[in-house]
Amino acid sequence: MNPNSVALQLSIAKTSTLLLLRRSVDLSPSFSGEKFHRTRAKACSLEFSSSQSSPRKHLVQGSVSPKFTSHFELEDSGEAPITPTLDLEQSKFDDVLKILKRANSFIPHIVLASTVLALVYPRSFTWFTTRYYAPALGFLMFAVGVNSSPKDFMQAIRRPEVIAVGYFGQFIIKPILGYIVGVIAVSLLNLPNSLGAGIMLVSCVSGAQLSNYATFLTDPHMAPLSIVMTSLSTATAVFVTPTLSLLLIGKKLPVDVIGMMSSIMQIVVAPIAAGLLLNRFLPSFCAAIQPFLPPLSVLVTALCVGSPLAININAVISPFGVAVLLLIFGFHASAFIAGYGLSGLVFNKDDDVKALQRTISYETGMQSSLLALALANRFFQDPLVGVPPAISVVLMSLMGFALVLLWSKKPSQH
Repeated sequence: MNPNSVALQLSIAKTSTLLLLRRSVDLSPSFSGEKFHRTRAKACSLEFSSSQSSPRKHLVQGSVSPKFTSHFELEDSGEAPITPTLDLEQSKFDDVLKILKRANSFIPHIVLASTVLALVYPRSFTWFTTRYYAPALGFLMFAVGVNSSPKDFMQAIRRPEVIAVGYFGQFIIKPILGYIVGVIAVSLLNLPNSLGAGIMLVSCVSGAQLSNYATFLTDPHMAPLSIVMTSLSTATAVFVTPTLSLLLIGKKLPVDVIGMMSSIMQIVVAPIAAGLLLNRFLPSFCAAIQPFLPPLSVLVTALCVGSPLAININAVISPFGVAVLLLIFGFHASAFIAGYGLSGLVFNKDDDVKALQRTISYETGMQSSLLALALANRFFQDPLVGVPPAISVVLMSLMGFALVLLWSKKPSQH
């Protein structure tokens, strides 16, 4: 047989076989649709990557249809498609978190509302008795600790000049202002001596823990500094408060040293330490609870303001209530202004002078009126001595958080 004829027949048979095989592949379910597209796309991709510099590059790119490419990218991208439903759910969740985190901005309004409610319906707050005050204030300090770090407190301790100015405002300027207002009450307004003594007693106590929280809301980076100043004034109040009361009022007050130190541990040290430890060793847990701390803090603050007013409502609405209210308002207003002005004069060259002024203003204008109320009820027989501290608890909180509302709208200066 002619060799050329044999070769021609073999070529025809081979071509026919290849056509049949290709047709069977095209019709086979196992190679149809997506799998075939992925196989071809991967082959084209491998050919393209191995011949980047070859002219075949353009031919290979052109041979992959958009349909094939979409299958290939879906298979090998490793990213699940983002559905509109998931985006919507995540957006709603983020909106809820933003609302929770912004709850602190409503504190001044809530404080005012709780004051009105305590006056109109005292029973809404009388259940929150004095035994809950320490845990409530401790919770506020825990919230500050969760949002702070040990480094913040180390930096605060390294500013002794600021601590000294805050201490001076707390135990020098404020008692002088209290003595002046007390003399005005007795000498010019002819109020009973017991009311003048109550005003002076308010000026002799240490700083309030609410001043720390007010600072945290206005200038968070200054909160550790405020806590250090309040802790120092509270720790030394076991000696300073009785001495000042003896000088201004003429009565010796045997203050419970052990009790006050225990209060410092419960209200300040332990909660802040717990918050710092959680922030250090369980950051994921802290991140999970942080959005819920602001609304809870708003509730606790409202209770701390409304309860003393509701419990001492009879003293507040007494015949001398309005006169004492005006005097206490003048006392706190002058203390806020004095703290702000003093720190402005001393630290006028500091970069963060405005933040320091706000912090020391809170520290000077807000004091532990609950402690003054407890001392008045325990060591003075005349119940009128307790009227100024009872009014001071409410006014101090209202004025302090009104300043929070005013100053938080201004950009903080670091």
